[in-house]
Amino acid sequence: MKHTLSVLVEDEAGVLSRIAGLFARRGFNIESLAVGPAEQMGISRITMVVPGDDRVIEQLTKQLYKLINVLKVQDVTEIPCVERELMLIKVNATASTRSEVLELAQIFRARVVDVSEDSLTIEVVGDPGKMVAIVQVLQKFGIREIARTGKISLTRESGVNTEFLKSLEAKLV
Repeated sequence: MKHTLSVLVEDEAGVLSRIAGLFARRGFNIESLAVGPAEQMGISRITMVVPGDDRVIEQLTKQLYKLINVLKVQDVTEIPCVERELMLIKVNATASTRSEVLELAQIFRARVVDVSEDSLTIEVVGDPGKMVAIVQVLQKFGIREIARTGKISLTRESGVNTEFLKSLEAKLV
């Protein structure tokens, strides 16, 4: 199972390197990684997606707390969260296919950020499932390049679990 960890750290040189080293020494893979300033000056939030069962994640969490500069580790996998990723995707778009590519981008609420004679670069923001879906539908046109951020996540103060709501909606349809 994939787990999403939110880690607050002191914003100092070498922190990310120490965390990456911890994972490497233990043979764990980080599937997604995003780092940026948090709400408080001098603190950064690291959001990472790591594979493993609950026991492995508990062990990793304990190891992370042993590192200097790590302030808080939270497994937000089962907590209602807002999750987003950003992806830039450059896709072939000839005169004959451009309108269809634009239509698909519009369906996904994506924005065209660059246009050339034979391609479009599209910016997509959304949950990880949306990223997979748009790549699948654009694949037939020929994808030239993809750049994708790691997943970022914040817990929902409302406590509303949108995944639960989506599953209810799917059952009703």
